[in-house]
Amino acid sequence: MLTGADLSIADVEAVARAGRRVSLGPEARARVVEARDVIERLVAAGEIVYGVTTGFGDLATTFIDPADSARLQENLLLSHAAGVGEPLPRDVVRAMLLLRANTLALGHSGCRPVVIDRICDLLRLGIHPIVPSQGSVGASGDLAPLAHLALPLTGRGHVEVGGRVMAASEALAAANLEPLELQAKEGLALLNGTQMMSAIGALVAADAQRLARAASVAAAISCEALLGTDVAYSAAYQLARPHPGQIAVAAELRWLLRESTLMTSHHPSAHKVQDPYSLRCVPQVHGAVRDALDYLSGVLDIELNSATDNPLVFPGGGVADATAAATGGGLVISGGNFHGEPVAIALDFAKLAISELGAISERRIALMVDSRLNGGLPPFLSSGSGLESGMMLLQYTAAALASENKVLAHPASADSIPTSANQEDHVSMGSISARHAMAVLGNVQRIVALELLVAAQALDFRLERVAAEGSHVRPGAGVEEAHRRIRSVVPHLDRDRLQGSDIESAARLVREGSLVDLVSPES
Repeated sequence: MLTGADLSIADVEAVARAGRRVSLGPEARARVVEARDVIERLVAAGEIVYGVTTGFGDLATTFIDPADSARLQENLLLSHAAGVGEPLPRDVVRAMLLLRANTLALGHSGCRPVVIDRICDLLRLGIHPIVPSQGSVGASGDLAPLAHLALPLTGRGHVEVGGRVMAASEALAAANLEPLELQAKEGLALLNGTQMMSAIGALVAADAQRLARAASVAAAISCEALLGTDVAYSAAYQLARPHPGQIAVAAELRWLLRESTLMTSHHPSAHKVQDPYSLRCVPQVHGAVRDALDYLSGVLDIELNSATDNPLVFPGGGVADATAAATGGGLVISGGNFHGEPVAIALDFAKLAISELGAISERRIALMVDSRLNGGLPPFLSSGSGLESGMMLLQYTAAALASENKVLAHPASADSIPTSANQEDHVSMGSISARHAMAVLGNVQRIVALELLVAAQALDFRLERVAAEGSHVRPGAGVEEAHRRIRSVVPHLDRDRLQGSDIESAARLVREGSLVDLVSPES
């Protein structure tokens, strides 16, 4: 039930991926009607209001006859649907539809309730607009992507239904829906906003939280396989530098490693004073990633429930100034809430953080396949080194992905190219931040999956070696269960084989959050 005020990242994922139903709440509907009345009075009075009775961007000084207001909105959609590139994934498109409906539900956009109802219809019926992924500079909102998102409401453009791409007019007819005829302000209400970058951001945030916990599991298995120590994870040590993420990750590691007799069996030997940083500093590095992801989530919690188009309608009035048009107690203010800078910076921060999760994971993989550093395990974790290459190339793949992320992690928000004849002279590039964050996320999901495979293989050899020495030890309770789950989908690599399906099976464990419940007793 959309209110415009309480949508969460979990709600976005539920609608985008699980098909949860959506409708406009009654109080929100009343607000939308009230704001619409203000717009209709302004048009009838011949007031000059940006995007309602004027052109757009640098054409804001061009007055439009009220009789042409509907045509103005239609032309806006047609002219702005100029995106290019691969279509956005279905879950992103569904998230965009949801977020667009929710921001309109705030009652500051001046559209009719039927516009929001029709967006909800598209979600309910699985009619998904084809939205090219490139073309937004993230300043007057995600204009081009949102134009493609809105076109099918009017029977134009193309949609995907049940895996088949078809004309929007065909899909609406099959669903017994009439194309909307947009009225004053409605095209602009559908186009201005940050819904592309925010939709991707919400799904990235949800996936990244699962990824971060899978990374804790991978690190714990690696620590056991490499005969690492948990001393540096102690609560007292972490509290001496009490960053929230660091404390949380250390607690997860302690829980995963609890009751480990493998670890305690080599503690007295003091085989090494300190572990390499990729083991010893897991709380510090993974923890910093957690804190960055928490920042992204905080920004999105606000953005998902914000009015981000322009101008905004305030039916109850307010403090008028030189930029406001007022009539009948209502106020319309032209401003810049569509600018994507808050989301762009948060996404750039998050993608940098996520890339670091992959960078340190790759280093643990490198330790485990290197017989000079892995504590006596076979080179490249192969049973027949020389004749067989074992897991040598898994580290190559992880290195390639980690290196690619170094390019993708460059902050898109540091760039700006003026648009609209220099009227829009500073832009956020937030959609690029979002697309790059999505790419970095996918790369790191695979890197962590590769670590799970390598760590499980290394642990197999470690336990086999310890057993051959006459010791009967077990890894930590959480590590042991994680190892069991990995082996339930990927068998031990006893000889060289094609590993593509192994990698995909492990990546599925990461993407679906199948190991998340292991990181704490509360999970």
